[in-house]
Amino acid sequence: MLARYIDTAMELARYEIIADDDWYWGEIPGLQGVWARQETLAGCQRELREALSDWIALRLRLGLEIPELAQMNLNRIGVLAHA
Repeated sequence: MLARYIDTAMELARYEIIADDDWYWGEIPGLQGVWARQETLAGCQRELREALSDWIALRLRLGLEIPELAQMNLNRIGVLAHA
């Protein structure tokens, strides 16, 4: 389920070129703090996936809410791990 969640979130990603320095900016709407900035689109996509993975791990560890995507609820992972 985790891999599917990450793939689904990455499909929602939005990218733009920062005009001042021609770098790419990427973010996932609805997932506050998940963003990346790189010189290439491919690099930005890789960094964004890594940022998302780290964001999920941190939120699970701290017991913070993770938004549901496509009826996938990762919040149950943290509950099951502590049961």
